[in-house]
Amino acid sequence: MKQLLCLVLSACCALAQANGLQSLERFAARVQSGQAAFTQTVTAPSRAGSPARVKISSGTFAFLRPGRFRFDYAQPFAQTLVADGETLWMYDHDLQQVTARKQASALGNTPAALIASAPDLRALQSQFVLIAAPDANGLQWVQATPLATDGQLRSVRMGFRLAADATGQALPTLEVLQIDDSFGQRSVLTFAQFQVNPSLSAAGFRFTPPAGVDVLQQ
Repeated sequence: MKQLLCLVLSACCALAQANGLQSLERFAARVQSGQAAFTQTVTAPSRAGSPARVKISSGTFAFLRPGRFRFDYAQPFAQTLVADGETLWMYDHDLQQVTARKQASALGNTPAALIASAPDLRALQSQFVLIAAPDANGLQWVQATPLATDGQLRSVRMGFRLAADATGQALPTLEVLQIDDSFGQRSVLTFAQFQVNPSLSAAGFRFTPPAGVDVLQQ
C-alpha cells in the first residue's frame, strides 16, 4: 500500500509540472477507455440584437480505443450517437430515425479524433495545430486548430485534470471540451465522475437500429 501511494504521488507531481500538450499526449497514449456523465451547453450567436440562444443537454459518455465512442443523451430529448469503429450511428428516439455514415469520412478532423480515434500525439498533429494554453480553473489546457480550413470546425480547447485508474496509476482525464465552429456557435461539454481505463468491451459500442425506424445511409 505504501509503495502504491508513493507511485501515485510521484505521478501526480510529474503531471503537475506538465502542460496541457503533455497531458494530451499522455491521455492519447495511456487512457485506453473512459466513461463519464456529461453536460453540454450550446450557445448560438445573437441575431439582430436578440440575446444569444442557449441549449443545455446531458447524458453519459464512453469511449474505447481505437475509434469507438458513444454519447447517450437523456435530457431534454433522448438521442444516441455511437461510433463502432466502422460506422457512425445517430439515433433520434423521438423522430424514430437513424442516420448511418462511414466513420472514416465523418470523424477525420473532429473532436472525436482528439478523444478516441488518434493513437498518439503525432497522429493528432497530422490533423491539428496543437498549442499548450495557460493553466486555468485548476485545469491544464490545450488548443487544437484543424489544419484543414474548409470544414465547419474552427477550434477545440481541452481541459485536463489528474485522476487515478483502477490500479492507482495517476493519469490525465478530460474534464472540459470546448468546441467553436465557423458559424460562431460554441459547444461546451463538461465531464463528471470520469472513470479512467474502466473495463469496457467492443460489444458496448455496437448499434442495431430498432425495428420499424427509418434508416438513412449517408
